[in-house]
Amino acid sequence: MSGRGRAASRTAVLVCQGRAAANGRAATGRFADPVAERLLSAAERTPVAEVRSNTPPSGWRERTAYESVRACAEVVVPRTVAIDEALRARAAGQLVILGAGLDTRAWRLPELARTDVWEVDHPASQRDKRARLAADLSATARSVRFTPVDFAVDDLGAALDAAGHDPSAPTTWLWEGVVPYLTRNEVRATVAALAVRTAPGSALVVNYQAPSARAAVGRLLTRVLGSSITSGEPWRSLWRPEQLAAVLAEGGLRVVSDDSLLAVAHTLDIPTRGRVSLRSGRVAVAESP
Repeated sequence: MSGRGRAASRTAVLVCQGRAAANGRAATGRFADPVAERLLSAAERTPVAEVRSNTPPSGWRERTAYESVRACAEVVVPRTVAIDEALRARAAGQLVILGAGLDTRAWRLPELARTDVWEVDHPASQRDKRARLAADLSATARSVRFTPVDFAVDDLGAALDAAGHDPSAPTTWLWEGVVPYLTRNEVRATVAALAVRTAPGSALVVNYQAPSARAAVGRLLTRVLGSSITSGEPWRSLWRPEQLAAVLAEGGLRVVSDDSLLAVAHTLDIPTRGRVSLRSGRVAVAESP
C-alpha cells in the first residue's frame, strides 16, 4: 500500500519483536539488541516474553503470534550479525538506512559515535517510531536525522538534500528487509537514485531474498487469498545473487561478499529449524571503488 494514508509497517514490529526475543539468548558475544524491547508496546511484549521463557500460549491467536515471533527471532539473529559486522568494518561519517522501520543501530552501536545517521522511511512508519522512542533513550550515533519519504511520490535525493546528506562524501547505505517488498523496477530505480549520491569509498549493505519453493508458495497464496496473509505487505521480488549483482553493477557498485543467513547461522552455533528461510535470506555487501 502506498500513499499518505498508509499505516505504519507491521513487519517492522515483528522484526523488532524477534530481536527483543533473541537478546541475551542467542549468539552471545556477537548478537545483542537491548533497545528493541523498549520500542514495543505492552501488548507487543507479551509474545516476546513467552518466547523468551519458552512457554507457548494455548489460544489459537496467541499461539500464532508466539510462533511468528519465535520464527522471526531465528532469522533476524544471523541477519543482524551479518549487517552489524559489515557496518562496523565500514563505519563512515554518513550512514543512510533505507526503510529504517524500528532499527535500533543508531542507539546501540558505539562504532557509530562519529557517524551521522539518516533514517529514511514512509512518513507513517516514521511517526510511529518517533512516538515509540523513550525520552531517556540516547543515541550512540553522532546524530540521527529522520527523513520521511514516500517512495511512491517523493524524491529520495531531494529529501536527503533537505536533511543535510552530503553526496560528495563517502556514505554507507543500509537496505535491510525492504527489497522483497519492492518490484524489480522499484529496486532498479532505487539503485539508480543511490548511484548519483554514492561517492568513491562508499558501500551498500543489502538484505534480500533468493528464490525458493517456500517463497513461490507464499507468493501464490498471496495472489489467491489476498495480501491479508502478509499483513498487507506481500513479497514482490526475489533475486538470485548474480541478478542482484548485475543491477548493483549498473549503479557502479561491486559486490565483495554475499552470504546466506544459513551460512552465517552456522558460524553462530544457533538452532536452524527454519533452514529454508535461512537459506533463501541473504546479505550482500557492495562497494564503490
